[in-house]
Amino acid sequence: MTRTLIRNADVVVTMDGARRELAGADILIGGGEILAVGATEQLADQIIDARGCVITPGLINTHHHLFQTLTRAVPGGQDALLFGWLKTLYPIWARMGPEEAFVSAQVGLAELALSGCSLSSDHLYLYPNGICLEDTIEAAKTLGVRLTATRGSMSIGESDGGLPPDRLVEREADILNDSIRLIDAFHDNSAGAMTQIALAPCSPFSVSRELMRDTALLARDKGVRLHTHLAENAEDVAYSLATFGCRPGDYAENLGWTGEDVWHAHCVMLDEREIDLFARTRTAVAHCPCSNCRLGSGIAPVRDLRDAGVTVGLGVDGSASNDAGHLLQEARQAMLLQRVANGADAFSAREALEVATLGGAKALGRSAELGSIEVGKRADLAIWDVTGINSAGVWDPVAGLVLSPPGQVRDLLVEGQGVVRDGRLTGIDLKQVLARQQDLALKLAG
Repeated sequence: MTRTLIRNADVVVTMDGARRELAGADILIGGGEILAVGATEQLADQIIDARGCVITPGLINTHHHLFQTLTRAVPGGQDALLFGWLKTLYPIWARMGPEEAFVSAQVGLAELALSGCSLSSDHLYLYPNGICLEDTIEAAKTLGVRLTATRGSMSIGESDGGLPPDRLVEREADILNDSIRLIDAFHDNSAGAMTQIALAPCSPFSVSRELMRDTALLARDKGVRLHTHLAENAEDVAYSLATFGCRPGDYAENLGWTGEDVWHAHCVMLDEREIDLFARTRTAVAHCPCSNCRLGSGIAPVRDLRDAGVTVGLGVDGSASNDAGHLLQEARQAMLLQRVANGADAFSAREALEVATLGGAKALGRSAELGSIEVGKRADLAIWDVTGINSAGVWDPVAGLVLSPPGQVRDLLVEGQGVVRDGRLTGIDLKQVLARQQDLALKLAG
């Protein structure tokens, strides 16, 4: 077993039970696992010097649509609310194929990795022209990052009262059969799993109640997690009231969509009763602050959710509704929005960092392995150089990660392997991938 010693970090932010921050500490890793934390003189095959750096657990992204990285800043959708934005983008996405999905996922995951993200969830809910979930799974393998790939779906088109065009919806039997195929082929429950599958009907306005219920039953039979969009904005809540005669929380509960194996995206419009429901059932939330701002959806009640005991993780959401995929910047935005809503002392930089690490691990059901720097956990580590201009004059380098975040991570280790070294991706030729991405984006725009 090859051992790597990361030496002399200015601070190691453990996110352990005591939330210890260790000055001048070392981390010994081997076999994809953390073997020791603190001062150590043990022998190692490789040394990484972390002077001038803060080390955190790898950041965790709990909600994304990687196929959207090809459709940033699209005219017609730049100033629209959620439903109008979707109607602008659906026809463009309908022209995408497997190469677009693969390259877009590579670029999105590369951007995340450079922002310190070691594990990302992806919600792929449309499958035109031969696109399949394997496109995203293979993209993640090229970079060496962990992926929770969710088999999304849409089954109710415009002709049946749904929002998406009919050509983008699938037969519900086909969705369930493909879900079974993907779980059997790719879901890995072992320690250190690089790929896991979850099931994720897109939203209450694009799938039937029957598909929501049947998906929940299937997921529990197969032992995988459940994910969807919920209570994203006022339009979303109004649709639920008009169509189902209940609020989104009631809709979710009635169909089996609450529990510790469920995490919902956005939840901007949850009321006090729904927050209590999520707390009682241990249902988690993926908070996407930049996307919520971009679409004018509102400020999610993150302070109230966390005070009630609800698990909250961070999500960058798709790049068509965020136009960026920087997870540390997302943590900063989460902190700022809670301060706007609740006061300057309502949400600290360290709490935002906790949501970006341990909160994400809990939301994705992997806190036993990930989200903190402790002996026995997997070696997913983000090493941040705090000697640059962004950190110049910073007195508290841990808070500074959120208050004045570095542009990108110096080194990112996933399962002990270097995904980013000295600010460069090791698994792909980023320049070449970006050139192909630009060609595909211009083709879509034409």
